[in-house]
Amino acid sequence: MNESGVEYSRSTRLWDVTVLMDSIALAADETDKPQGREAGRDAERSLAEAGALLAAGGTVAFPTETVYGLGADARNTAAVEAIFAAKGRPSDNPLIVHIADVSALAGLVTEVNETAQALMEAFWPGPLTLVLPVAPGAVSPRVTAGLDTVAVRMPAHGIALRLIAAAGCPVAAPSANRSGRPSPTLASHVGDDLAGRIDGIVDGGPTGVGVESTVVEAGADGIVTVLRPGGITVEELARHVAGVRLDAALQSGGGVSEADGMPAPRSPGMKYTHYAPRGALRVVTGPAPEVVAGAIQAELDAAKARGEVTGVLAFDEHLPFYRADCVLSLGSLTALETAAHRLYGALRRFDDSGVTFIMAESCPQEGLGAAVMNRLLKAAGQQVINV
Repeated sequence: MNESGVEYSRSTRLWDVTVLMDSIALAADETDKPQGREAGRDAERSLAEAGALLAAGGTVAFPTETVYGLGADARNTAAVEAIFAAKGRPSDNPLIVHIADVSALAGLVTEVNETAQALMEAFWPGPLTLVLPVAPGAVSPRVTAGLDTVAVRMPAHGIALRLIAAAGCPVAAPSANRSGRPSPTLASHVGDDLAGRIDGIVDGGPTGVGVESTVVEAGADGIVTVLRPGGITVEELARHVAGVRLDAALQSGGGVSEADGMPAPRSPGMKYTHYAPRGALRVVTGPAPEVVAGAIQAELDAAKARGEVTGVLAFDEHLPFYRADCVLSLGSLTALETAAHRLYGALRRFDDSGVTFIMAESCPQEGLGAAVMNRLLKAAGQQVINV
């Protein structure tokens, strides 16, 4: 049992390597102490074991700067299929391939144009995924969902980079949760969803950004198309390329519906309900906070009267407006990076509290607000109340 009280099945190993993250914040004289050196060596051995397990075809969850990922050798079809089986993930949903060094692209893709190169120089390592033309036979066809492209990123997380390097292979890794559930920002979240379904979990402590990477296609003309908003904002992208546009699926409401008949989404996160809590979730939008709050409270009161356990997800500025069984804050509207960091954890807290009916405030869709609203709307199944 770990510190969070999650007991893992014998088939799922847990490696605690948080000391490797802690050492970054410690002074040199602390990390040089004998106990610090020994703990560090133990953690390095754990990463070597986890890397060997990946190389042997196993499935290992690990932290990144965005959320925890569930990794497997991207070249090994049986290993990749184990990801889909553990998550219950639809087979037409492509996976992102994680690399530890830019040099690994040489064996994965056939071309990196000048636009993609500029983005890599600006944002790698970091929460940006590039959709690039895949080299024939470079990865399992299950990774690309039959497309002629592959999504690739280099995470900005020391533990992730060391693990990928130890594995010696490109690592395909979606978020380490059951498909449709909120993405995990703690190792305990991974255990809640996947213990007994995967081979191992590398515990590196809480993740940073809290929402997944931004996924883009980089055109040779300098125009970048955002397929999924995430940790790198449109405004940040625009500073490095000729122009940025949103994919038509995002402009039409956040994703491709399951009835649209697409053979495969071009990026993870474009299709299906994602990130959902167990309780019913609705998002309320409107021009005035008082009007939004009034509509939310009326819905909460009605739900309480019919026996629901109620919850509300709101911003600090509006918390006094609400009465519910569980009131959770996304932070201030002036600091949407806090909302990104807190969102998935809050959705899981509603589950832990047995909340069956949830109302959520919206936020402006600029900067990280675009990623927050994308995930919130998907969690709500696009159920929006406009007041």
